[in-house]
Amino acid sequence: MPKKRKSRGRSKGSKGRTDHVQCSKCGTLVPRDKAKKKTSRITLVEPTLAKELRAAGAYIAAPTTIKFYCVSCAVHYGYVKVRAKKERRFG
Repeated sequence: MPKKRKSRGRSKGSKGRTDHVQCSKCGTLVPRDKAKKKTSRITLVEPTLAKELRAAGAYIAAPTTIKFYCVSCAVHYGYVKVRAKKERRFG
């Protein structure tokens, strides 16, 4: 069978079996090393109020959230681009 990608679509190396995570869009169980990870920051305060608080010298915490996506959702929503054959194989 032809080898489409050098890593076979995983970042596992020689670790063996990895745990699964749930896709944030469709709920599919995906191996953690195969899932596409996207981190984003959540603002807990409105922008106008945050600007005033920063001017007063306050520290505003912005917690980060980690979302995992299966490959099909990541491609569909544009988090990952479809690459040409030369780019994805050994590049």
